[in-house]
Amino acid sequence: MKKFFLGLMLVVVGLNSAFALDLREAKAKGLVGERNDGYVGYVVKPASAEVKAVVKEVNNKRKAKFAATAGNNNITIEQVAARFYQRAVSQTRAGHYYQDAGGKWVKK
Repeated sequence: MKKFFLGLMLVVVGLNSAFALDLREAKAKGLVGERNDGYVGYVVKPASAEVKAVVKEVNNKRKAKFAATAGNNNITIEQVAARFYQRAVSQTRAGHYYQDAGGKWVKK
């Protein structure tokens, strides 16, 4: 289990640093937020092509990391994504958005 949480922490750090400027800026502007399924989603619709590209790239990388972590720990991708979501919400900055369990966007 320690291995799982260490891997999850590396995912969080790696994903945030890989897209720090674009993702951080989109979150700061309230355009995107943390979806309740562990992925990033559009808070403001319609999303621009630039925002769509950032979301797609971040989500593709998250999916790959979730799959690797799940495989290494003999659990499902959904379980990894759910744990990632919990951590992401706890790290969400004030003024940024995340989805609650019902899918409603909430400003922290």
